[in-house]
Amino acid sequence: MFLALRDLRFARGRFALMGAVVALIAVLGVLLSGLASGLADAGISGLRALPVTHMAFDEKATSEQFSRSAVEQEDWEAWSAAPGVERAEPFGNTLVNAQVTQGEEKGEQVNLAVFGMASDSPLAPSPDDGRGLEDGGGGIVITQEIADLGVRVGDELTADKSEVRLKVVGLVDDTVSYGHIGVAYADLDTWRHLHYGLPGELPEAALRQATAVALTVEDGADVTAVEKATGTRADDKETTYGASPGYTAESSTMALIKGFLYAISALVVGAFFTVWTVQRKPEIALLKALGAPTRYILRDALAQVVAVLVVATAAGTAVGLALGSAMIGKAPFSLSAPAIATSAGLLIGLGTVGAAVAVRRITAVDPLTALGATR
Repeated sequence: MFLALRDLRFARGRFALMGAVVALIAVLGVLLSGLASGLADAGISGLRALPVTHMAFDEKATSEQFSRSAVEQEDWEAWSAAPGVERAEPFGNTLVNAQVTQGEEKGEQVNLAVFGMASDSPLAPSPDDGRGLEDGGGGIVITQEIADLGVRVGDELTADKSEVRLKVVGLVDDTVSYGHIGVAYADLDTWRHLHYGLPGELPEAALRQATAVALTVEDGADVTAVEKATGTRADDKETTYGASPGYTAESSTMALIKGFLYAISALVVGAFFTVWTVQRKPEIALLKALGAPTRYILRDALAQVVAVLVVATAAGTAVGLALGSAMIGKAPFSLSAPAIATSAGLLIGLGTVGAAVAVRRITAVDPLTALGATR
């Protein structure tokens, strides 16, 4: 690496400028990765926390399944009896706007993403404070996302329009949300009152309905027959994330932005080393005239590229982590080690590819240039 080290030593200003640009791109990469992870958590962390492998929806609901699907009691009973299905239970999902009518934050408006389930179901949470769900009575277990708004165990909320009263009986000390709204767990009877907006006694038909069937399916199980028999469609849990409001649009937007960022990084690094290779053409020609093989010179140049990218990316990633840590709690931001490592790796890898295309000019340098053949 004789030539590469010499260049790095004697052209410190140019390489420092290039390193600063790469570092800024790395900072932006960390922030975008954290923002993408935070938005995903705010949209689907409630679904991700459910101990299920699949959700069975009405086959007619091809989009926004949680707001359009409705299944009957016969459906989850048929799923329970199907071979390869370990567990099948009714699951309700609805968004509710409520007001605190009893508690320290009386009068405060609160949005709830209500998950309905049987009180003795494995889906029901084990609260860190208070007690768990019970059938009837309008009790709900809230998550930390709602508690951060000032709602406490023992408070009473009233749902808008339907006037259904909800008693906060427990708290799960996790920040769990759905569609950027804190999750509240309720028994199925309470969920149905909220979903249909009907206080008092519910119609018999409403007592036999849910949004979907929460499933635990064995690996490799064939559920085609029960899907046809019930008129439902079983989606794996990851597929159901797309039914969360805004999740698909947010994810695709962030992926597009990050894709452009990586493409720009490759172009910027490639452009810099293209110019740099042209500027040091006489030195390269002299080395080749003295007998240095093209392979050695290429290896020397690429080692220089990798050294600049690794140092600059490490510095930028460190700055990005510091800025990201300050954003946690103030924005939908989550630091994910795999996402950050992927971002840094792609920046180094694509930057190296862009520079490799640029330094291919080295193979075209004529050693006779060093001997004055062009004069």
